[in-house]
Amino acid sequence: MVRSPVQRFSRALRNTFALGAFLLAGLVQAQPDTIRLLVGFPPGGGTDAIARTLADKLKDQLGTPVIVENRAGAGGQLAAQTLKAAPPDGRTFFLSHDHTISILPLVVKNPGFDSAHDFVAVAGFATFVNALAVSGGTPAKSMNEYVAWVRSQGAGKGTVGVPAPASVPEFLVKLIGQKYALDLQAAPYRGSAPMMGDMLGNQISAGVGSVPDFIENHKAGKIRVVAVLGGARQAALPDVPTFAELGLAGFEDVPYYGIFAPTGTPKATIDRFSEAVAKVIALPEVHERLTAMGLTVGYMSPQQLASRERAYAQTWARIIKASGFQAQ
Repeated sequence: MVRSPVQRFSRALRNTFALGAFLLAGLVQAQPDTIRLLVGFPPGGGTDAIARTLADKLKDQLGTPVIVENRAGAGGQLAAQTLKAAPPDGRTFFLSHDHTISILPLVVKNPGFDSAHDFVAVAGFATFVNALAVSGGTPAKSMNEYVAWVRSQGAGKGTVGVPAPASVPEFLVKLIGQKYALDLQAAPYRGSAPMMGDMLGNQISAGVGSVPDFIENHKAGKIRVVAVLGGARQAALPDVPTFAELGLAGFEDVPYYGIFAPTGTPKATIDRFSEAVAKVIALPEVHERLTAMGLTVGYMSPQQLASRERAYAQTWARIIKASGFQAQ
């Protein structure tokens, strides 16, 4: 059958489109899946900065884009619920510190997740300490000066910001008040970033949060960290005493940062991601960056992280019970 030039051109055009569609489909299939790294706090805070530092290098180790997804609210509760609902296909992970994983289930009756059953530990990568910092508008340069300043304000009353309600920082505010006979009230925020904004604007005179939340503004002289938790002074803050040095002992067990996945995620996927984390935090530029944020960098295997999580939760369960706090 002899085809006209128009028919031959039309057939060639159809073949070209078909080949193009085939090649395009192949390209789409060849693209690696994107991994979500959930963070339970807003952009701009310490946890967000840590997650972005790791995500930038994890993509190189895994050969897959790693996108930080902020699900801020309720002290990380929304992000944890998102992780629980995610399919265990290795595409969703959760970077969190102790509050969401170990503390929230102790202080919230129905958090919407059960860490022990809904999540599996992937890798721990650092520990950190909480600290008390005063704003630039506060004249105090030390813990004793801060205590004296609060007393001078009338009836020893003061308000201290905390990054989340019913958190370790909130319990610490209560214990500081008891120790120094001050009427300190915790003011909960939705993350460290808005709390820091109010401290920088002198809307609140002090805050309790993690060293990574405070370190940059402390170094810039905009706020002053006056005391830290933990059994030893921090390398990033060598001149700042521990609360134990100041007479408030019992808080030497430091919090942790880790990465978690939905229960049911294949072990091979967990192991691969865990190994990638170990390699990333060993990179000099990452180790240096995290250390400068006030973290003590150190890899924990899935088993080690799970064990630390259980031990930390048991410690704080006793402290919370002794405080008389009732789960809300």
